[in-house]
Amino acid sequence: MYKHILVATDGSDAAERAMRDGFELAKVLGAKISVLTITKPWYAVAPGELMVAFPEDEYLAGVQQLAKTNLETADKIAAEIGVTTETIHLVHDHIYEGIIEVAQKNSCDLIVMGSHGRSGLARIFLGSETQKVLAHTRIPVLVHR
Repeated sequence: MYKHILVATDGSDAAERAMRDGFELAKVLGAKISVLTITKPWYAVAPGELMVAFPEDEYLAGVQQLAKTNLETADKIAAEIGVTTETIHLVHDHIYEGIIEVAQKNSCDLIVMGSHGRSGLARIFLGSETQKVLAHTRIPVLVHR
């Protein structure tokens, strides 16, 4: 059935629930597991003569720490469940594209993601990375709510 599962995490509760179930599924199937967390690159905004920017070094340190925390959590959960994982931190402009690219590059045959279950205006303004992955990949996606 599935031989290599990609579990995407953003550190949220929804992602952690998906991760736990993805790990349990991989354990039952004997599948390899890759855990991916993605951060966006640093940007400066310069409308007209005004430049607004969060200091690049502070931003990079913050996202590196967040990625490290997300992947350490994955390792801890994997140890609890009794599976091993490969962890990946990717910097990418578009999270959904990064998820699909990593899944394809690593020959993953299932993507596991959590869904925040947003609706209404929150869904319109915040978007849904899960929806974008579903719309743009041919790889099966297991969405956990």
